[in-house]
Amino acid sequence: METTFPRLLLQHAAQRPQAPAMREKEYGIWQPLTWAELATMVEHLACGLHQAGLARGEHMVVVGANRPRLYAMMLAAQSLGAIPVPLYQDAVAAECVFPINNAEVRFALAEDQEQVDKLLEVRAQCPQVGTIYYDDPRGLRNYAEAGLHSVDALLHAGAQLAQAQPGLFRAQVDAGRPDDVASMFFTSGTTGQAKGVVHTHRTLLDRAQAGAEFDKLTEHEEVLAYMPPAWVGQNIFSYAQWLACGYVVNCPESAGTVMIDLKEIGPTYYFAPPRIFEGLLTSVMIRMEDAGAIKRRMFHAFMDVARRVGPALRDGQAVGALDRLLYALGNVLVYGPLRNNLGMSRVRVAYTAGEAIGPDLFTFYRSIGVNLKQLYGSTETAVFVCMQPDNQVHADTVGIPCRGVEIRLEASGEILVRSPGLLKEYYKNPQATAEVKDAEGWYHTGDAGFLDARGHLKIIDRAKDVGRLDDGSMFAPKYIENKLKFFPHIKEAVAVGDGRRMVCVMVNIDFDAVGNWAERRNLPYAGYTDLAQKAEVYALVQDCIEKVNADLAADEKLAGSQIHRFLVLHKELDADDGELTRTNKVRRGFIAEKYQVLVDALYGGKTEQYIETQVKFEDGRTGSVSATLKIADARTFPPLRAAA
Repeated sequence: METTFPRLLLQHAAQRPQAPAMREKEYGIWQPLTWAELATMVEHLACGLHQAGLARGEHMVVVGANRPRLYAMMLAAQSLGAIPVPLYQDAVAAECVFPINNAEVRFALAEDQEQVDKLLEVRAQCPQVGTIYYDDPRGLRNYAEAGLHSVDALLHAGAQLAQAQPGLFRAQVDAGRPDDVASMFFTSGTTGQAKGVVHTHRTLLDRAQAGAEFDKLTEHEEVLAYMPPAWVGQNIFSYAQWLACGYVVNCPESAGTVMIDLKEIGPTYYFAPPRIFEGLLTSVMIRMEDAGAIKRRMFHAFMDVARRVGPALRDGQAVGALDRLLYALGNVLVYGPLRNNLGMSRVRVAYTAGEAIGPDLFTFYRSIGVNLKQLYGSTETAVFVCMQPDNQVHADTVGIPCRGVEIRLEASGEILVRSPGLLKEYYKNPQATAEVKDAEGWYHTGDAGFLDARGHLKIIDRAKDVGRLDDGSMFAPKYIENKLKFFPHIKEAVAVGDGRRMVCVMVNIDFDAVGNWAERRNLPYAGYTDLAQKAEVYALVQDCIEKVNADLAADEKLAGSQIHRFLVLHKELDADDGELTRTNKVRRGFIAEKYQVLVDALYGGKTEQYIETQVKFEDGRTGSVSATLKIADARTFPPLRAAA
């Protein structure tokens, strides 16, 4: 696409000045911001930043949740040829040091007091950060730190400069080129130090447009922006595609009001990683368990119908008259109210990406009438590589290559991608760039997979994570973990087994779901650690594991990787403790090292193991949690192919 983000903004403002560009919920009321108002705000911010000295090619950190003025600041920086670098708002201060120093950041935008404190805390390690702007002034009245200014003050100064030099902003925007760097995103650092992924206006907008064409997106879509802007998925859906299509982006009041806001907005285009869909389903199942006997029976009866015929109806396949009638009745009594409760009544297209989704979880949403699809991509590919066409949606694949994408499979099974959306480079890291992007323009994804007979891509796991048990059986840990996480009582799982005689898992229970389950059985507990070690909870988890084993027994390739032993961890895996990335991906190597004593106990035949672990609290303090963990055996099943 031969344009830039700021030019698209001005185009929408000229063509549809009074149409809403964004909405923000404040004090329970949705406040619209038109394209004309947004363009004026961006002009004033850009002029203010120009006056403050932000230079073309310079980086500017933006840290906070989805807010119109944060989006406007990113557009203002891009208007000047500067490069916004969004950081995760839930990252601790120490995690901000590397990106800020790596990108030589002098200017930063912080959403509120919490983010200002974080940036001030790292100033000693990042002395070049001279100017920090803040959006929300609450709690900051008495701050007197040098270089700390409000966005309101920046807007005021910019408005004066814009009035004095009315052609300045447009001249800066016109100087921008499609191949200029538009944004930099830091990878989640699953396997080590985060890397700055450099993208141009062309790469991001080409992929945004390719995705929009694929699903026929228009300016009439409604999107709820509630995931971190630093995650490339949220950035593509609520920034790049927003400007490419001109639809409305809605910003929730807070993380705590997302479910209410979702129902009020009724988005038509929805995007979330599997963890969000898992959480929504868990909340539904908890409420159903609390419902009366008649409601429960009706729910389960109609869900059986939905699982049997819902996906076929969703894909336009032939279904018998009786099943069609039963499904229509279920739609009135169960599926329609359920979609409404989930805030998905108007969803036309819903996507999940970021990691593999459990097939049962995926089928659940499609069976109740939600057009949930999977896509495949990454930060380095500007998200859109493979997408699932309507009526060609399969739980075990991620779709077909979208416009402009070529796929090649190495003998090792690794997937290579060539696309107009590939990263320009890893910032200041030519060695890492050369490792993933070869001279012919192929990007080495690190994922293992294959194209099936239908031409759809199937992802097995990360290439480096797919291993073998000592008897040669395939071991795909992510596949096993996803099957476990479908159960509402299991929040996270870490499977180990590469090079060993059997598979073992460490499990996190879902505290809300299992707590609700325990309360209905009058089972007392004193907190997560206590609840996790209850014999009744172990029996509950064991039942989930054995159901997964029964499924694995029917899979010719994975029947040998059934789970033999397990334990329930004494604490929840946490990004603050380094166990998860900020996008909630398991840092497998780190966990294996941190919990080596537990891994040894699982394979050493022990029935319990004491462990003490240091944890970091939200306010930065550290403490420790200790427990003697039970270790239990799970029943395995003979491979079904052998029985045949």
